[in-house]
Amino acid sequence: MNKTALLVIDIQNDYFPDGKFPLWKTDKILINIKELIAKANQKHVPVFLIQHLSSAPKGMAPFFEKGSEGANIHPEIMAMCPNAEVIQKQHADSFYQTHLDKLLEKFDIEDLLICGMMTQNCVTHTAISKKAEKYKVSIIEDCCTTTDAMIHKMALNAASPRVHLVTFSEAL
Repeated sequence: MNKTALLVIDIQNDYFPDGKFPLWKTDKILINIKELIAKANQKHVPVFLIQHLSSAPKGMAPFFEKGSEGANIHPEIMAMCPNAEVIQKQHADSFYQTHLDKLLEKFDIEDLLICGMMTQNCVTHTAISKKAEKYKVSIIEDCCTTTDAMIHKMALNAASPRVHLVTFSEAL
């Protein structure tokens, strides 16, 4: 049984060019993540999709409002893994107040590959979560993005003492 899982964090419509908070080079990141999911599917590595939903009262959230098109996971990602578990969260840490840890235990996961949006927030907070400490965690640096290159690099550098940084070509 495969002991590795791929976490795809917050690849949601609001982060793309027509969304409410478009990020840096999402077109390239989407291509990389799709290739990564294809490799995961080929190697029978389970893919878990993380979806952030705003915890702000209706109308006060700048984006990811529950039920909005912007909160939906990008359709090209959904098409590649229609049967993937979707974990909804309201905090940067994908483990906090979710069932992610229980799902990973159910699949007997030991290694976590993490990619997604935003590098300095949900990606790194999940990677360095207290609940992630029992896993061998790697962030796939060229499958993540944020507002700009400098914030992306600073976040990866900050996380690097605690988690592995790997490139798309090294993962899987």
